[in-house]
Amino acid sequence: MMIMNMWIIFILMFIVGNLIFVSKHKHLLIILLSLEFIVLSIFFFLLIYLMCFDFELYMLMVFLVFSVCEGALGLSILVSMIRTHGNDYFQSFNLL
Repeated sequence: MMIMNMWIIFILMFIVGNLIFVSKHKHLLIILLSLEFIVLSIFFFLLIYLMCFDFELYMLMVFLVFSVCEGALGLSILVSMIRTHGNDYFQSFNLL
């Protein structure tokens, strides 16, 4: 029963993260926070999955390293966008 509750929590976290990612697409900071929330829910899923089948948790360390690198890259893009454009709105950011 406890495992079923954890699966429900994972599914709700993943759906909420995706809904925020789709609906709040005006600010880069909110997009980055929703992506980190999705990564956290995937980490939670991997933890449940690996603990359920008694696998090694080494893959979680590799996943955390890649997610930290992704977060640092997103923050560097945010800082460079704020320095060049003054805000994090996508409307003021011209790709051409």
